[in-house]
Amino acid sequence: MRSDRRWYVILASFVLAVGAAAATQGPGNPDPAAYLEQSRAWSARMEAAGLADPFVGLTRDGEPVRGLFEIRSTGVSTAPVREAAEAFLASLGPDERNRARFAENDLEWRKWANQHIYYRDGIGFEEMSPAQRDAAFAMLGASLSAKGLELTRDIMRLNETLGELNGGNFVEYGQWKYWISIMGEPSADEPWGWQLDGHHLNLNYFVLGDQVVMTPAFWGSEPAVATSGRFAGTVIMEDEQAAGLAMIRALTPAQQSRAILETSKTGNNILAQAFSDNLVLDYAGIRADAFSEAQKAQLRDLIGLYVGNMRDAHQRVRMSEVEAHLDDTWFAWIGETGDDAVYYYRIHSPVILIEFDHETPVGLRHIYPPGVPYREHIHAVVRTPNGNDYGKDLLRQHYERHPHE
Repeated sequence: MRSDRRWYVILASFVLAVGAAAATQGPGNPDPAAYLEQSRAWSARMEAAGLADPFVGLTRDGEPVRGLFEIRSTGVSTAPVREAAEAFLASLGPDERNRARFAENDLEWRKWANQHIYYRDGIGFEEMSPAQRDAAFAMLGASLSAKGLELTRDIMRLNETLGELNGGNFVEYGQWKYWISIMGEPSADEPWGWQLDGHHLNLNYFVLGDQVVMTPAFWGSEPAVATSGRFAGTVIMEDEQAAGLAMIRALTPAQQSRAILETSKTGNNILAQAFSDNLVLDYAGIRADAFSEAQKAQLRDLIGLYVGNMRDAHQRVRMSEVEAHLDDTWFAWIGETGDDAVYYYRIHSPVILIEFDHETPVGLRHIYPPGVPYREHIHAVVRTPNGNDYGKDLLRQHYERHPHE
């Protein structure tokens, strides 16, 4: 496995920074002014490191493979998304609308972070009126499947639970600490999109005609299950967790020996989260051309759990891309395979990267042993390798056909 060491250093620094904040603050509310200053300073450092280079995209060797993505008609209308975005913008006042809007090719696309401490632009749910929140959720509902919208809301709710478990710390955590930005002008034929950014929930939704690219998409939570508090009973990503374990167990011993990179999971393994747009990551594990037809179907279903967060018709378009490269899809595993195991798995092809990781405690280090991965902290990310995160390759082709000033 090859990977650009620079991104390990950047990501490790982010983890240490956020962990240090959790350790020094502990349960209870930090001073809001001091926390805001800290957030801005750390965000500036994140951006200085993570945005130093122009966008290339996730690749195996630093050079994106061209010809994988083309501008075409999918036959799936994006009008409901466009109309919902227009209604959301109309619900905002002039100042709010100004803060929520960016150009379709703005660097703002790349300014997202799964860490809670990141200082965000856009318009926040916390400052929205109930009617504006309804309009925002209507836009998300027009863009996502019912499953995707439920997962989105549940992650937001569990961020409230995290605040409760930190002594009522709603300076750092809370269900409304999420921000929306609109990129470009919602249009039937010009490029545009939206971004949802907050702790453990980061969605980038690019639209060009009737094509949609919904990556990078980050989903996660700490805790993964609310056993108390306002949203007791809320749970996320049980299916993705169970289906990943079922996938590794479905392999023969010989196949497992190729898929399992390490049997011991001692830390965090996810690579393609915040500020990793140009990650260099080679394939690892076992290639799906070595799978039986039943195993390929199981892998397809596992991928579908993630792609299935898109609106139903668009997920079918996306899955057709995935299936065209299924034999060139790799599955890798770190960790044990017992019923209560903690683990990391990766699915990687020319057109999709999926990572699922059981992480070490951050916001709950006062409850759980620090440095020990556990099931109550989940990170998962979906990427489009070879330059089409944020729809960048489609945007490049669009500009070649229709030059913009």
